[in-house]
Amino acid sequence: MKRLFVLAVASLLVCLQASAQNVPQKCGYVNTETILNAIPEYKVATDKLQALGNQYQEAVKKDFAEIEKLYNTYQKQKASMSASQRQAKEEEIINKEKAAKQKQQSYFGQDGLMQKKSQELVDPIKEKVQKAIDIVAEKGGYMLIIDIATSGGVVYAASAADLSSQVISVYPTVK
Repeated sequence: MKRLFVLAVASLLVCLQASAQNVPQKCGYVNTETILNAIPEYKVATDKLQALGNQYQEAVKKDFAEIEKLYNTYQKQKASMSASQRQAKEEEIINKEKAAKQKQQSYFGQDGLMQKKSQELVDPIKEKVQKAIDIVAEKGGYMLIIDIATSGGVVYAASAADLSSQVISVYPTVK
């Protein structure tokens, strides 16, 4: 909400400053979801990420299933174990659970393998999209271009101001 307010105020200030200088005001919008979905290499990258995520999820799921099985076995045998055996088994289960959680974090955490792979596969495509947006903005003389895919507060957007198709057509030429 705060981000939306800042965006709205910044947009207003830019337009006010432009009108004070008698500069024509040209604003437009793009929908980066539409743009990205129109790019074949983005589909390939997201498919690779999905497959990798499924692979990692299965590995984590397998580890937790093993821990659950170990815990259930422990619960059944607990009565026949000595105190030291129970403690050793409990520590084993706890250590395996910690290891599984660390593995899960290493795959899906903020600096995990999925995040790094996403940066490797998707970020270059997003950078090219941004360059294509910049080209469209410069060629068209736009002062402001808003991404409606990330702006939840847009209540009306005239289709005449949608620059997504222009960005899609410029994208293949971006180096």
